[in-house]
Amino acid sequence: MNAISKNHSLISAARVEGTRVYNTAGEHLGHIDDVMLHKISGKIAYAVMSFGGFLGIGEKFHPLPWATLSYDTEKDGYVVPLTRAQLESAPAYERSRLSGDDAEWRENVYSYYGVPFYWI
Repeated sequence: MNAISKNHSLISAARVEGTRVYNTAGEHLGHIDDVMLHKISGKIAYAVMSFGGFLGIGEKFHPLPWATLSYDTEKDGYVVPLTRAQLESAPAYERSRLSGDDAEWRENVYSYYGVPFYWI
């Protein structure tokens, strides 16, 4: 079996978790904590980014629609078109709420980022 290159186009969810997230100014904002998939369609609903806090205290979890993330091979991380201030104002949730299926908060998240809903 061939070794898998870091530059291939597919990646397992396990490898996405822990990947650093930067903004377009190059600031490190956080890391991908989890990836949420829609069970029926198989579409990626969002990546959960951990932001702020220290040693897990005060940490916020932001659901980022997958369409907001661009992979940067030089940074070996994802880049989002957000300033730190925009992220601080973005929807954030308790970890337990991120796996819920509340249509209203999903719409609020996608509307905040101005990207198409994954379920349409």
